[in-house]
Amino acid sequence: MTVATTPRLRRLAGKLTSPLLPEDYLGLVNPLWATSELRGRVESVRWETADAATLEIRPGGAWAGHRPGQWVRIGIDINGVRHWRSYSISSAPSSATGGDRIAITVKAAGLVSEHLVRRVRPGTIIRLDQAAGEFVLPAEPPERVLFLTAGSGITPVMSMLRALARSAETMSGRFPDTVLVHSAPTRRDVIFGAELRRLAARTPNFRLHEQHTRTAGRLGPQELARLVSDLAQRSTWACGPTAMLDALSLDDLHVEHFRPPVPAATGDGGLVRFTTSAVDVRADGATPLLVAGEEAGALLPSGCRMGICFSCVGRLTSGRVRDLRTGEVHGEEGDIIQTCVSAAAGPCSIEL
Repeated sequence: MTVATTPRLRRLAGKLTSPLLPEDYLGLVNPLWATSELRGRVESVRWETADAATLEIRPGGAWAGHRPGQWVRIGIDINGVRHWRSYSISSAPSSATGGDRIAITVKAAGLVSEHLVRRVRPGTIIRLDQAAGEFVLPAEPPERVLFLTAGSGITPVMSMLRALARSAETMSGRFPDTVLVHSAPTRRDVIFGAELRRLAARTPNFRLHEQHTRTAGRLGPQELARLVSDLAQRSTWACGPTAMLDALSLDDLHVEHFRPPVPAATGDGGLVRFTTSAVDVRADGATPLLVAGEEAGALLPSGCRMGICFSCVGRLTSGRVRDLRTGEVHGEEGDIIQTCVSAAAGPCSIEL
């Protein structure tokens, strides 16, 4: 077949399949072959703790891969409404479970996460975006590394650890001098606990400290300095609640927040009206508009929930809002605002 005939064949195929496109029929045969949007199929669901599970996903052929530590947006239909959420990828690239699969590890908290953990079964088709995020290790890891995590903050770091371990075992690479300090309420609540303990037992350069907060309390800066005597010489990757990360005072620090930090100075809050959803809610000046609306029953668009992807935007029809990242009060009628990083600075209404 010559190159010149290929476009003619495509036009002919388009006429035969109209009003659908030939690509649409590929999606009917196998949803992962669809070219109009990236899809994935859930291959397995594996419990990690009482409220967290790992979903192994086979992406469609357009998947471009990921770097350890990156996250991916997942689209899932719940009661006829498509919801998008972002989750860290917990598997290493080309993992041992299959080079064409990725894994996300989800803690059951919130509408979408609860659905993914407790209701999704193998065979479910989900929507995907390409992997994104800069919370990653460099191609040549530092000589000394500290991972500081809490709760589900371990998930992007687990991808890094798995990649380092595989490189050391199969590619004659090196496992850098690494310390992981992880906080969880109890030993049973440590996501990937058994795997982490096995890795520490067999890897001379890897040291694991579990901080069980229910009995030992929260880890403070002074205790961290005692645990890691060469703290100042280590490059640190930290992922967890904002309160934990704000307490750190480290030089070479890479941070991934669960949600944007909230400044001490916030707006006064007020009555928020979501005009399209016909939902009114009284919100304080520290709660993101997205969270306030969802808790009141509004169906609102969202994505990364960190102000990065610009999925949770709405048109301000009255009032003003405060940017939770900077503390700045702003807004004029008709302005587009991000509900995940904005709070009410008095009564306001949003076209959502």
